[in-house]
Amino acid sequence: MTLHFYVMGALALCMMLGLMYRLSATLFFLAFTYVFLLDAAYYRSHVYFAALVSFLMIFVPAHRAFSLDVGLRELGWRRDHAPAWSLWILRAQMGFAYFFAGVARLNGEWLRGYMSWAGMLLDLLIVPALLWRRTRPYALVAAVLFHGMNAHLFDAGIFPWLAIAATLLFCEPEWPRRLARRLRRAPSATDAGPAVPVVFGPRQKWIGVGLVVWVAIQIALPLRPYLHAGDPNWTEEGHRFSWRQMLRSKWAQIEYVVTDPETGRSWTLDPRPHLADRQLQGLLRSPDLMLEFAHHIAEEDAKVKGRRPVVRARVLLSLNGREPQAAVDETVDLAAEPRRTLTPYPWIIPLEIPLEAQWDGESPPTHPATLAAIERIRQRAEAKVAARRQR
Repeated sequence: MTLHFYVMGALALCMMLGLMYRLSATLFFLAFTYVFLLDAAYYRSHVYFAALVSFLMIFVPAHRAFSLDVGLRELGWRRDHAPAWSLWILRAQMGFAYFFAGVARLNGEWLRGYMSWAGMLLDLLIVPALLWRRTRPYALVAAVLFHGMNAHLFDAGIFPWLAIAATLLFCEPEWPRRLARRLRRAPSATDAGPAVPVVFGPRQKWIGVGLVVWVAIQIALPLRPYLHAGDPNWTEEGHRFSWRQMLRSKWAQIEYVVTDPETGRSWTLDPRPHLADRQLQGLLRSPDLMLEFAHHIAEEDAKVKGRRPVVRARVLLSLNGREPQAAVDETVDLAAEPRRTLTPYPWIIPLEIPLEAQWDGESPPTHPATLAAIERIRQRAEAKVAARRQR
C-alpha cells in the first residue's frame, strides 16, 4: 500500500507540471478513489470532495498553458483561454459542499450556540459573497479564518487547506497573470488576448449534457437524508455523500449475541478485538456498519460450522449528550437482514430521548422521558417475541 501512495504522489506531481496530464489525472483519480472506497468506516467528507475534484480535473484543460505538455506538443497547441464551463463546474462543486453543509445545519440542536449560527451562515452565504466583487475581499478573509480555525481545532485532514486554495477559483480568472505581471513589472500588454469564440458543435453539446447530469447528481445525493423518516444524525441514513460533516457527537456501546440455530447455544461477541480503532468508531455510530459486521460474523462462523448463525446486536447509543437508549431492535437477526441503499432499515429504533435529557456519561438514566422511552422499547420487544412464539 505504501507503493500505492508513492505512485499517487508521482501522478500528482505530473498533474502539477502538466506532464501527460490527461493520463496522469485519470490514473490519479482511479488510485485516489480506490483508497477512498476501500473501507466505509474511513469515510470523510473532505476525502470525498477531493475525489470529486480529481475526477473533474480529468476533463478540465489545465495543461494547455504553462505546462510541460505545451513544450512537447506542436506549435499552436497552447491556449491562453479555457472554456467557461471548466471554471464554473469547479466553482459549483465547491458551492455544493458549502451550501448543503449549511442546509444540514438548519436544525434546532445545531443552532443552540452563537458559533453554530456563524458556521451555518458562512456555509450558506460564502459562495454568493465570493462571487460578488464588492464582498469578495471580505469573504476571502472570512473563508481563510474559518478554515484556519477548523484546521487548528479539529481533525479535518487536508480539507481546510484545500478549501482555502479553492476559494481562489472565485476570483477573476486572469488574476494569476496579473500577479505574475506585477512581480515581473511587465506592461499590461502581456495579458492574454481576446477569447476565441466558441462554435457549438456536437462536442460542446455532449459537454453540456455531461455537465447537466453531473450537477443533477450533486444536487440529488445530498437530498437523500430527507427522504427517510427520523433524524439522520441518529440513523445515519443518507449521511455519506451529503456534506453532513461535524453535525453530531455520539457515544455507543455494542455487543453481538450469536446463536447456533441447531444447538440453541448463544454467546456474546465484542467487536473491539476484531477492528482497527477508526473502524470501531465507524461501527459505533453507523447502523449500516453494524449490519455489515453482523454479516461478517455470520460468514466467518459459517465457514467453520457450515451453517449461518443468528446474529443479534445490543446497542446503547447517546446522541449529542443525551441519555443513551437502545438503537437496534434486539429481536432481529441482523445476519438475515438485507443491505439497503435507498430504503430505510426497519430494525433501527427511532430516537425517543429529548435533548433535555442530558447524560453525565456514567450514571444510569434518570430523566422521566428516558425512562418512559426505555419502557416503550422494552414493551415493543416483548410483543414481537410473543408474536413470534405464537407463529
